[in-house]
Amino acid sequence: MHPDNAITSAGLPAIPSIDLAAFLEGSAEAQRAIAANVDEICRRIGFLVIENHGVPRNVIDDAWSTVSAFFDLPLDEKLKARSPDPTCPRGYFPLAAEALAKSLGVDTPPDLKESLGIGPRRAPPFAMAAEDREFHYGPNLWPSSPAGLRKSLTTYFEEMETLGARVLSLFAAALTLPHDYFDRFHTHPMCALRCIRYPVSDGGQLPNQMGAGEHSDYGSITILKPDPRVAGLEIRLPSGQWAAAPLVEDAFIVNIGDMMARWTNDRWVSTLHRVVSPGLDAGAFDRRQSIAFFHNASYDAEIECIPTCHDAAQKPKYEPIQAGHYLAGRFKSAVTPA
Repeated sequence: MHPDNAITSAGLPAIPSIDLAAFLEGSAEAQRAIAANVDEICRRIGFLVIENHGVPRNVIDDAWSTVSAFFDLPLDEKLKARSPDPTCPRGYFPLAAEALAKSLGVDTPPDLKESLGIGPRRAPPFAMAAEDREFHYGPNLWPSSPAGLRKSLTTYFEEMETLGARVLSLFAAALTLPHDYFDRFHTHPMCALRCIRYPVSDGGQLPNQMGAGEHSDYGSITILKPDPRVAGLEIRLPSGQWAAAPLVEDAFIVNIGDMMARWTNDRWVSTLHRVVSPGLDAGAFDRRQSIAFFHNASYDAEIECIPTCHDAAQKPKYEPIQAGHYLAGRFKSAVTPA
């Protein structure tokens, strides 16, 4: 990460960086040291920058450019990829289709963003209710244009699944668990890709209206490719202050979600974050773009406190939950009426 990003513009601590290749390829001693650092970061803030991630640059660039071309299309063309069901997590979401703060029970105006959602590429072989199968593993609503979007996002999705598994191996080590501990919970993951554009705000937004209202993510981990040129993501520090996330180029920002916090008995924090709409001072840039990948557990995974996060003195705080039901409820709580 560029040294200018060592602190935020407000002088607050930046999101720490981790060299993923150094962990994956390092000695046992080096892995333990990196894992201990990750444990400390996740206890304190739950966000980290992942460098040397192994995702080919051309895969990132292709996804980024085709997503940008999609958002440049006329609205009536983009709406062809919108689901008639407002609670469907796939397809196109126009401006004001969500209010993420409502997932925390906070009533705010709708978020100033538009997005395109892509879900898992395959459904699991086991039986589940038809409604649940449709919600989590239903067919994607692919736009007919631009050419190459489906291919580029499918390739990106596959790379994110691989990266997600690598990050989870690092997190398992940070919890002094076998590196493959989380594999059994992600055999048919309910992964989701969300491509997002935040238009420039002219200052006319409603009170408390954001690009994305404050929220915590719902699942295991989130892998974010943020805009490398336009700031906007802010995280809430333990002090209650909001700190701007750094601008990163060839790196990802990773944060843990509520499911991981439950797994760890709140040893790790699922930190509140938000996106401030870019203002007119964004200069030549008339929007902010990001691509978020939500690496979630399988539908039938039972999420309960992991062995290294409770003992006789520290009892589990949460009852076990089924991942599919939990994620569906959280997502639907943020959808605004059509």
